[in-house]
Amino acid sequence: MIDFTIIEHSFIDSTNNYAMQLIDANKALHGMTITAQSQTGGKGQRGKQWVDTPGKSLLMSIIINPIQEIQEQFSFNASVASAIANVLQKLNNNWRVHIKWPNDIIINDKKAGGILIENILRGSKWTHSVIGLGLNVNQKELTGDLPYATSLTIESGENYLITELRDSIHAAIMNVADFPLSAQSAMTSYNEVLFKRGKMQRFSEQTKSWEVKIIGAHPDGRLEIVDENGNTQFYFHGQYEWCW
Repeated sequence: MIDFTIIEHSFIDSTNNYAMQLIDANKALHGMTITAQSQTGGKGQRGKQWVDTPGKSLLMSIIINPIQEIQEQFSFNASVASAIANVLQKLNNNWRVHIKWPNDIIINDKKAGGILIENILRGSKWTHSVIGLGLNVNQKELTGDLPYATSLTIESGENYLITELRDSIHAAIMNVADFPLSAQSAMTSYNEVLFKRGKMQRFSEQTKSWEVKIIGAHPDGRLEIVDENGNTQFYFHGQYEWCW
């Protein structure tokens, strides 16, 4: 049974955009959820577009009234990401579910979806958070040049009821929103599911690339790494490109 306000669309430009419009119009409620069968302008990280298959993906945005301090934005992001990862892991014990820093959902070393969290700050107050999720669910194949993409069906051979998945993820997110973890606990949970933690990963900038060892993420969002000379460094999201 649905115990939260849900607005369902067949086609929409972006569930996050719609959520923002509700907030601007003072019509948003804590926990309100917007879903769509397909998005024409789905948003991903760093301004990239999220492309979905109509009716095969979970596309949703949840509006949250945060109760954490403004400096805890990334630790909240981390708790949301790890909560989603835990829901997916429970679907299949044979999966390896991780979060690629900061917000990509990885199943068996391939990208199954992404999380886009947009925060609204008014003065010194953090008033709203819009948690957008795009997840490949029932696609049997993925078109285009997507060698590192996957879906839940591709990884399991099973079909999933998208509404049930929506409700499970909504419940997990509301739990961490209403009963927030400390920043330290949130980061511990996040780093436990961090993709490539303790392993080597290649990054690039323009024409050069290099390998570093990923150590973990910090509450301010920085990724701690150790370079080839054994020096500890910190990367900011968008600073370098992750190489598949």
